Amino acid sequence: MNKQIIKIRDTTKIFESIKHIDEYGNEYWDARELQIVLDYKEWRKFENVIDKAKSACILSKNNVYDHFVSADKMVEIGSEARRKQRDYKLSRYACYLIAQNGDSRKKSIALAQTYFAVQTRKQEISELEYSELSEDEKRFYQRNLTKKGNYSLNQTAKNAGVKNFDKFHNFGYKGLYNGETADDIAKRKGLRYREDILDNMGSEELIANLFRISQTEQKLKRENINSENAANKTHYDVGKEVRNTIKRLGGIMPEDLPTPKKSIKELEKEKKDKLTKLR
Repeated sequence: MNKQIIKIRDTTKIFESIKHIDEYGNEYWDARELQIVLDYKEWRKFENVIDKAKSACILSKNNVYDHFVSADKMVEIGSEARRKQRDYKLSRYACYLIAQNGDSRKKSIALAQTYFAVQTRKQEISELEYSELSEDEKRFYQRNLTKKGNYSLNQTAKNAGVKNFDKFHNFGYKGLYNGETADDIAKRKGLRYREDILDNMGSEELIANLFRISQTEQKLKRENINSENAANKTHYDVGKEVRNTIKRLGGIMPEDLPTPKKSIKELEKEKKDKLTKLR
């Protein structure tokens, strides 16, 4: 394979590897980390690029404070002395503008221009398409994401020492559903024995669970959890924090959200039956 193609793929992976997710599920990039990846040795010069990107953001009639969030921090400079260090939390769009206003002679800038342009456009398209979906279509979409998320979480949990996965997942549900286990949720929803509770959730409830799943996986990795008890506690704590976030935002508690009249399995069967008739 061409070495240049490999290098491009490796570089784009770097942009994803320094991506962060905040407590509300929003992605962002740390300016100081991006500075290093874009091969700017001096913060002063990189901040000049950030200022140009801010101006471009304003000219495009976007709120600059939504995309360039001040994240100053105190750092040690020796002899127990500390000083404030300038930093920003950057949205994907902000990174795109920075790449557009950077030194195009740098290979890293050229790669960043391509990467963030493509990814920003993908995000715009996906958001538009999602907003036009029906509730059932949104359920299919979110259910697919939770399946992938749970698979990935299980792999991470296994590496953290989890053996009893039913118990592990129940800790997450207990945190999010105010003490309810998967069986409790199924009974409240009036489901049949062994019927999948995730197949019987609306899109909003699935999103809450997807956030629980993704944040648990990240926390297990970030804190290098290596015991089953610690992993179970982590899952509970994350579920509880997601619940508290919903409460703070004035949202509906997951157990109070309506259960759809038809499960995902029933909707899938209906789709297959319609296709069969059309043939």
